[in-house]
Amino acid sequence: MKFIKDLKPGDRIADIYMCKHRLIATTKNGKEYYSVILQDKTGTVDAKVWEPGSSGIDEFDATDCIDVFGEVTSFNGALQINIKRARKCVEGEFDIANYLPVSSKNNDEMYKELLALIASVENPYLNQLLNELFVNDRDFIERFRKSSAAKTVHHGFIGGLLEHTLSVTKLCDYFSRSYPMLKRDLLITAAICHDIGKTRELSLFPLNDYTDEGQFVGHIVIGSEMVGQIADRIAGFPTLLKQELQHCILAHHGELEYGSPKKPSLMEAVALNLADNTDAKMETFTELLGNVTTPGWQGFNKFFETNIYETRL
Repeated sequence: MKFIKDLKPGDRIADIYMCKHRLIATTKNGKEYYSVILQDKTGTVDAKVWEPGSSGIDEFDATDCIDVFGEVTSFNGALQINIKRARKCVEGEFDIANYLPVSSKNNDEMYKELLALIASVENPYLNQLLNELFVNDRDFIERFRKSSAAKTVHHGFIGGLLEHTLSVTKLCDYFSRSYPMLKRDLLITAAICHDIGKTRELSLFPLNDYTDEGQFVGHIVIGSEMVGQIADRIAGFPTLLKQELQHCILAHHGELEYGSPKKPSLMEAVALNLADNTDAKMETFTELLGNVTTPGWQGFNKFFETNIYETRL
């Protein structure tokens, strides 16, 4: 299989790709065509079916895997595939692992590490809250382990939410040893729970798109509500402790303009914001440079608002 990252203008392709998106559009002359996004585990590429009703073009839709014959061209500086023939594939013709981005790290091992961190939380109320979610709630656990941490930008792959959560929690564990004033149990619990709302904000792959709840409410508020509801079911859970935990989640983006309903008022909330921001930026930079083949300046990046440079090659 020739992966999308290896395509270049002039290539002829005859291979299977997943249709991530298909839109029926109309040319300036009123002629109907399909605007398609093809996907594999290495990325996506724009494609067009200029003759959708012609022989050799099967009906297909988003999430279908299709056997594509076509030509790779360049349009406005980006790759585009002119699809000449397309056949909808049936199960058994393809390995789904080739079409969905997956964390390079072992999911079982990451989850085991997270459980060990949960076991290290000594406060009985916080420990019980974590166990209710990450040990007893099988539906949540399955979704959490399959979820991405974002639609784009960083950790946008299966297992991305688990990978990001574990990284942030390990950074917070380091902070708690370096700065003894931090309440470790509160910080670790907040780190583990800070993005749980993303299990409801984003749909699972292959779509990995915003849900209605995600669009209307967002993962920060969803996550705060989730921990509040669990805390309310635990007999004797201290009201102030619940509020501190919810505050850490509500403030973990740090600034109002970055989507936080609150700015950090607790030392633990500041530590969580720093850990979350650190892991997000390091992973974003890692992904940006992942396909770079030439060292030196790589151009302006909107996320970092600067020109980025590759030094390792």
